[in-house]
Amino acid sequence: MKTTVALLFGGRSGEHGISCVTAGGVLAAIDRTRYDVIPIGVTRDGRYVLVSDDPEHWRITDGKAPEVPADGDEVLLPAGAHRPGEPIVLRVIRGDRVETLAEIDVLFPLLHGPYGEDGTLQGALDLLDVPYVGSGVLASAVCMDKAATKTALRAAGIPCAPDVVVREDEWAQDAQGVLDRVRRDLELPWFVKPARAGSSLGVTKVSDPAELDHAMKTAFAEDPKVLIEAGVAGREVECGVLAGRGGEAPRTTVPGEVRIGDDLEFYDYESKYFGKGTVEIEVPAQLTGEQIAAVRAVAAHAFVSLGLEGLARVDVFVAADGRVVVNEVNTMPGFTPFSMFPVLWANMGLDYAALIAELVELARARRIGLR
Repeated sequence: MKTTVALLFGGRSGEHGISCVTAGGVLAAIDRTRYDVIPIGVTRDGRYVLVSDDPEHWRITDGKAPEVPADGDEVLLPAGAHRPGEPIVLRVIRGDRVETLAEIDVLFPLLHGPYGEDGTLQGALDLLDVPYVGSGVLASAVCMDKAATKTALRAAGIPCAPDVVVREDEWAQDAQGVLDRVRRDLELPWFVKPARAGSSLGVTKVSDPAELDHAMKTAFAEDPKVLIEAGVAGREVECGVLAGRGGEAPRTTVPGEVRIGDDLEFYDYESKYFGKGTVEIEVPAQLTGEQIAAVRAVAAHAFVSLGLEGLARVDVFVAADGRVVVNEVNTMPGFTPFSMFPVLWANMGLDYAALIAELVELARARRIGLR
């Protein structure tokens, strides 16, 4: 019998459109001889609706990302936790009736950012004993918050860039005091980031302290908690990680490298998804054998130390002296066919369709409840 997968995408975060594009890639590639797919879109106001499973509906068109329509039939999650051996039933509201939609085996959340990648959805699914792809509540929450990620990584002895965390109220009350502290503790350039946003949303590179006020306002538009980091001189390298099967160690890819041209200050949201500037993705990265081994070891160490499950992409800087400094850890990395994570695994011999299947099977094999 086929496995039934509920694909969940869209969501309330600023990465709604990119999540929809990711879903289009998965819908086009998933093996329909093995899997039945129930496509569920999450509207910008958080409603779950039944949507089209046609991949063409979820493409970037004329420079615009797709969006989950607000008027679809509403999908209801199970009414309570299911008992072992009982089906997990999704229902749908059609007109004035509630009907059975499908019995599912696993849920695949392709949500990026807050209200999907941050432990909130994972908590809801754990309450209902619904198997799902990816990390659990704590690991998802920690990795969504860049400051919390750094605290956990440093406790594990994994190097990160120096930083200062600033709350919006603190900035409003004493911007000059914050500036003085940042100038004292961090060398320029600074990268100002929302603590809980992805895909470089709201990120600004600051080369002059006079630019900090504008950068903070840009970041606060995404999150009232902001991270100011010292720039790290090094090559920007990314490594894919998959959980091991049956308690085995996590599996890592040979790393890839992001190279940007002189027309970009850094690898920002528009350059990632909308063709801005000169960007080269090199897989595998042209590193020495020693550097490759070091990146893979750090990625695996981070995965275990953070308690991650399923998948992750660990982004690092490789400094000239060989040090590997972790930049970010993504628990639901970009997952279009051309995103770095699937490309890294394709380079390892695991193509896009097989990668999707591996993630579904990892989720199905994982125990329900506390683990």
